Amino acid sequence: MFFDKWNDIFRIVVMALIIYPALIFILRISGKRTLSKMNMFDLVVTVALGSTVATILLSSAVSLWEGITALFLLVFLQYAVAWLQVRSNKFTAIVKGEPQLLFFNGTYLESALKAERVKADEVRQAVRTSGSDSMEDIEAVVLETDGSISVMKKSDQKREKTAIDNVNGMDNFK
Repeated sequence: MFFDKWNDIFRIVVMALIIYPALIFILRISGKRTLSKMNMFDLVVTVALGSTVATILLSSAVSLWEGITALFLLVFLQYAVAWLQVRSNKFTAIVKGEPQLLFFNGTYLESALKAERVKADEVRQAVRTSGSDSMEDIEAVVLETDGSISVMKKSDQKREKTAIDNVNGMDNFK
């Protein structure tokens, strides 16, 4: 249970010494987007990369080259999805979704909160985390496509275009 053979330990050490530089190389050539958290798909790829590395290190049933092939394939697929997102709004809508307005000018949007499974307490927590102590100072709270919550403070200036123009739910307030 605690220790089987030295060969197993030696295999893990050797695999780690090989796979770690390979992973760094793959990530460097694939670009910053590979480990970003721009949307839920990016998070899934990051978790899948970690799981693949763990499997390569710990499972003797997976050869080094099978593992490296899996890593390259995950990174290539993530690159292909990101490439398609930049070029197709329809594809982006499928993969990424839209940010959702949860709170606007003093009003919690109950239907949006229910649809996104977010409680008003979580909205207030995000407001506190942003450094505000009053909901009256907040113009909007948005659930982003990566699952994070953005808080927009009220501004004295009126602007034609704002950062929340493309947020799902803003049509009701224009």
